[in-house]
Amino acid sequence: MSAESAEARIPIQLSMDDPEPMYRQIESQLRDFILAGQLPPGTKLPSVRALAKDLACSVITTRRAYQDLEGEGLIRTRQGMGTVVAQIAEESMSRHRREPVEKAFEDAVRAGRRAGFSEGELREVFEETLEKNESNLEGGT
Repeated sequence: MSAESAEARIPIQLSMDDPEPMYRQIESQLRDFILAGQLPPGTKLPSVRALAKDLACSVITTRRAYQDLEGEGLIRTRQGMGTVVAQIAEESMSRHRREPVEKAFEDAVRAGRRAGFSEGELREVFEETLEKNESNLEGGT
């Protein structure tokens, strides 16, 4: 583990319009940065107080996000050492990356079923969505 001497400046964006509580917004964005490798293992994170100040939110809010991420094994906090991104086993990393995608698919399938879509229609919507997304990626949007 190679801890960086300076804390990472993390581009977290909070939205008052988002129905998710602020601690969940912080938690979600940090999780995404960690799982995407943008915050590699050993990266020193801002203290709870520093992050709260940077995001103009309460210390309780940032502490809750850190506690939840620590509970998932994505970060570690040590008294006097601060908080760092944990070394995550490949199997665990894969599971963490897959879970939100599976949940989103499950939610989409339930919505489609409520709307009366057949399995074939759901597959068609999925394929069209993949193609649209691929076109957007290739087009730079």
